Amino acid sequence: MTLADFLNPEAIVTGLGTLGVVVTLFVEVGLLIGIVLPGDSLLFVAGLAAGTDALGFQLSLTALLVFCPIAAFLGSELGYYIGVRYGRSLFNRPDGRIFNQERVRYAEHWFNRYGPGKAIIFGRYVPIVRTLMSPLAGILKMDKKRFTFWNALSAVIWTSSILIVGYLLGERGKGNQ
Repeated sequence: MTLADFLNPEAIVTGLGTLGVVVTLFVEVGLLIGIVLPGDSLLFVAGLAAGTDALGFQLSLTALLVFCPIAAFLGSELGYYIGVRYGRSLFNRPDGRIFNQERVRYAEHWFNRYGPGKAIIFGRYVPIVRTLMSPLAGILKMDKKRFTFWNALSAVIWTSSILIVGYLLGERGKGNQ
């Protein structure tokens, strides 16, 4: 796989299968470099691949529904730890091609606008926010138990909802063939 393939959900699913989906989710939500990875579309394509064999194979919906929330949860726990450990200096670095202060302000806006619980749940559906929310929660010293609760809930809701939509569309497509 080339570097560009890691930005292509279909290439990840066809080239790396369930393990590739799980690892990509972990990196996307756990590490700041994941800001460019395709979380939502990857879950959708994985759901499609579980609902139909149009890609030449089928993924296990059960495995995806078990391991994707775990990867999203653990990745966000790592992000929170990074925020606690490295603090504000982590977000105060100069602008780069991928990481910039505008994105940090956007994530902070979400956190302040909705409050921690809603921001973590709704933020899962917004790519930039999804990656920056967990370190931000750590930087802002959100209570660890409270963060873990909202993190677990949002990981299950986010991954399951998108996987199931993709799966149902794949299943529906099989009926029209």
